[in-house]
Amino acid sequence: MSWNAYTDNLLKSGYFDKAAIFSADGAGVWANSGNLTLQPGEINAIVAGFNDASQLHMSGFHVEGLKQFCIKADARSIYGKHEQQGVMCVKTKQAIIIAHSPEGVQAGGAATVVEKMGDYLIGSGY
Repeated sequence: MSWNAYTDNLLKSGYFDKAAIFSADGAGVWANSGNLTLQPGEINAIVAGFNDASQLHMSGFHVEGLKQFCIKADARSIYGKHEQQGVMCVKTKQAIIIAHSPEGVQAGGAATVVEKMGDYLIGSGY
């Protein structure tokens, strides 16, 4: 299975309109569906936030140039909100899943889907 199959499945869930998988250090993009485009500074801030979430809690973070209000940030997951849209980032052993949900999506259902994918990748050694 190619890495894009994972991001395609996130979109097929109906909770997300864009998704990408980055290497855990943020240096490489393994998959991208829906054309999720992060600038180097944006992915670097997310990577740093998994190690120290204090800056994210204070100032938020950016995805595709839009400032996200930090709802949750810890060593496993970072969630953000911009108006009625959301972003969920889940770190595995070797990767970071980033998924964008459009307006009108139930955040709890979206979180369940992306967290289960994270669990699956961790269980598979990634």
